[in-house]
Amino acid sequence: MSTETAESESDLKERITNFLRRNFPQIQMHGGSAAIQHLDHETGEVTIMLGGACSGCGISPMTIQAIKSRMVKEIPEIERVHADTGMESGGHGGGSSPSFPGETTESTSSDEGPQAPFWLSQTQLN
Repeated sequence: MSTETAESESDLKERITNFLRRNFPQIQMHGGSAAIQHLDHETGEVTIMLGGACSGCGISPMTIQAIKSRMVKEIPEIERVHADTGMESGGHGGGSSPSFPGETTESTSSDEGPQAPFWLSQTQLN
């Protein structure tokens, strides 16, 4: 792989990571995580794995669909997005929890999910 190709792939990975952070902050805010599992720069295919709280979340199919449809529109080099939580294949997250590249995966909290509720009802706000 040439230096130029490696830099181009690194740049594309960074843009994908920034896309996920910018468009889907709720993934991390609610105890989930996302990682680039595979990127084929030549074919424009990327595989994103959602983990953590995403693995059992009822809205993760909608998040996955949004990632798939929006990423190909916002990042021209991406032709096809594969994304799942690992639950579709009968797995339970594969034993490792993916995270956004560049972030530590050390955790001192228990496996209870996020501390804040997903949303606050009007009575909780008063």
